[in-house]
Amino acid sequence: MTKQNESLRVTADRIVDIRRELHRYPELSNEEFETTARIRGWLEEAQIRILDYSLSTGIIAEIGDAQKGPIIALRADIDALPIQEETGLSYASLYPGRMHACGHDFHTAALIGTAYALKEKEHLLKGRVRLIFQPAEEKAKGAQQIINSGALEGVQAIFGMHNKPDLPVGTIGIKEGPLMAAADGFIVEIAGKGSHAAVPEAGIDPIVTASHIITALQAIVSRNVSSLKSAVISVTKLHSGTTWNVIPDKALLEGTIRTFDEEVRGDVLHRFSQVVDGVAAAFGTTATVRWIEGPPPVNNDPILAKLGTAAAAAAEYMTVVPVPSPAGEDFAVYQQHIPGLFVFMGTSGLHEWHHPSFDLDEQSIPVSIGFFTALAELALEHYAE
Repeated sequence: MTKQNESLRVTADRIVDIRRELHRYPELSNEEFETTARIRGWLEEAQIRILDYSLSTGIIAEIGDAQKGPIIALRADIDALPIQEETGLSYASLYPGRMHACGHDFHTAALIGTAYALKEKEHLLKGRVRLIFQPAEEKAKGAQQIINSGALEGVQAIFGMHNKPDLPVGTIGIKEGPLMAAADGFIVEIAGKGSHAAVPEAGIDPIVTASHIITALQAIVSRNVSSLKSAVISVTKLHSGTTWNVIPDKALLEGTIRTFDEEVRGDVLHRFSQVVDGVAAAFGTTATVRWIEGPPPVNNDPILAKLGTAAAAAAEYMTVVPVPSPAGEDFAVYQQHIPGLFVFMGTSGLHEWHHPSFDLDEQSIPVSIGFFTALAELALEHYAE
């Protein structure tokens, strides 16, 4: 075993312990106070420079000569989910109803490990590596909070990852262009007129209207989106009425729209409102649409994708072109400001994200450290030219 590999193994063992500690103490979006304090402590142990930005939770650090550039950023998300853990792990969540069911504990620990590895060769870096430990990804708010703090200023490019349970450990999914979807939510309120169920003609039934709206919305994907592109409209909640013999006066629909292209996204959202208004009017009801704007699509820079592939090769890891995921990720918000690359890290998991039994193979930790260390060095060389 080479000296570098031995160092990586020792670092990885330490990072496994860090990941498990994070897993025991999960915190929800914008409540990551203990998590932030722990990260600060682990970084300070390695004498990694903490930068002063106005963040309630989350932390920004930097490695490299503070007087020279270029600057590239590595980002990890730190928040957990309101899910009751069912893994049975010895280091399972100690907080009822809270769990790292999306692997952000792994992302955070891997970035700390990468920071340790880069700190050892700080004098060789051809610029600076900014470390972004971001809060509130699950609420799709944290990336904008980081940007608002000014932490992205002066950064030439940003890199991040998400664990991928269906990829084996040692395999990294790298793809230029769209990788993850825009994720917009909707709430539709339909107002009709209540009546006794025995005399429906005396009222205006919002449930009938809601049913036709749900059916009509599916035609947007089949008739308004090119067969060469994609979109998903899912109505996931329908609520109306309180008893069996009364036609209610209101109905509520909720759901989500997923798209990989900004033009398609705009067209689908516009057509959605048209369909809702038109169907509601046809049945004599009125409807209002309230949007819950999610992150835009993750759209990887092609030059950075090539750098990522080169870094994986240098670290002797396998790469694949992954199938895009319709899940959302607010890393995309950074990519609206600077070039970015988001990759899928193989973790050989048995369950998908947000499952109460979600877990991952911790052998993916040294892979992540090795990959992002190599990527940071290559990116600095690229921007230093």
